[in-house]
Amino acid sequence: MNDNTFFGHLSSKRIAEIIDKAEGPICYAGPGVQCEPALAMVSAAGRLGPEMLTVWIDFDERVMRMGYGDIKAVNLLRGAGITVQHATGLRSAVIIADGQGYTFTPTPLYLEAEPGDGIRNALRLTREQVAEALARLSPAQKTIAAALALNPEEKDRIANLPAEGDSIPVDDAKFNQIDASLKEAPPVRFDVVRQVRVFEPYLQYVELSLTGAAIQRHRLAIPASIQKLGGSQEIEGRLRTTFDLIEKGGKLSSKPLEDDLNDIRKCFTPSLGKDHGRVVLKGAKPHLEKRLDAFRGSLEKYQEAVKENLQQTLDESRQQIIDYYLLQVVDNPPDALLGQLLHSDKPSDEDARRWLDRELAFVFPSAEALIKKMSLEVRYKDVTFETLNRADFLDSVKEAFPAVDWEKTYNEFKAAGEGRTEE
Repeated sequence: MNDNTFFGHLSSKRIAEIIDKAEGPICYAGPGVQCEPALAMVSAAGRLGPEMLTVWIDFDERVMRMGYGDIKAVNLLRGAGITVQHATGLRSAVIIADGQGYTFTPTPLYLEAEPGDGIRNALRLTREQVAEALARLSPAQKTIAAALALNPEEKDRIANLPAEGDSIPVDDAKFNQIDASLKEAPPVRFDVVRQVRVFEPYLQYVELSLTGAAIQRHRLAIPASIQKLGGSQEIEGRLRTTFDLIEKGGKLSSKPLEDDLNDIRKCFTPSLGKDHGRVVLKGAKPHLEKRLDAFRGSLEKYQEAVKENLQQTLDESRQQIIDYYLLQVVDNPPDALLGQLLHSDKPSDEDARRWLDRELAFVFPSAEALIKKMSLEVRYKDVTFETLNRADFLDSVKEAFPAVDWEKTYNEFKAAGEGRTEE
């Protein structure tokens, strides 16, 4: 850091350089520790002795999942005989070496890469602050700080400083517990997360589906007992082994609703291709939600209109099938009917009607059941790294939203994946 500036720059690389040059006590405190400074501390322990190093971190898996530190670094320190103190909730950071110290803002790699030279994230500590930090964080270094005091008053002040908060050494049990948790559910790759986050403010995948409304496409299977019977031209176009519940193009058709929803899809959720699906700009999402609310109102009105007429239409369709087969049943009664008669005479028209009605009752839905199934399904999904890295993704987005400057965003996306220090 430049002595003439108030703010300065510290990165893992720069911290490692400070530690490598140290000839006296070293103190590091922060949420976590990365591997590059840890390797420098291991080297310093071999050069100066592990007792000359003080290390405080918040040894918690959540901290490491945020990218404040690496468990590999902690393992390196412990393997070199350096005591690592666990201090819950530590988020500020300090590095002290050879009587000079800096406080700095550690970087959560989950959010951003470590800062470059132009990022000012550190402040130089005064000599008094350095002495106080050493005294509060380490009993051994407190003795050294007191010995280096310039006068008796400062020596007494240092000697009377209380220890800083509660901390406990990271023992084998604690280390193994955290290590097992991270192996069971490894942290995400921070470069990947950062890249995805570049596009998250802009895009979201969306699926719009109207279910249950297209009653004109509902078909029911004609019971096998009836299929065997045999014809009227009036309904032969609807009647095969299945039967259209209502006539296509009738007043109960949902086609106007479907056309409206397709218009919403076209205007607000353009497709990026069959391999990508549909997306919405998050800036346009409030407009989309407003249109969908209006569509839900139209759907409710449609349900009410259908409710008034559907049961009658279903009853008429059911009666058509009965009328269609009635003569065949009377002239050539199936065994399933004959087995239900109390007499041996030819079944009457009423016998045939009752039998046909019972058979159809098993397959004909009620109007209420059909109406209950009507709903608009809206599902949002965030972009993923795999999607963003498809070769045609950017071209597809450009074509879907030509007014947006995607080049700038994509350059940020690529930059977010650079400098993968966490690997």
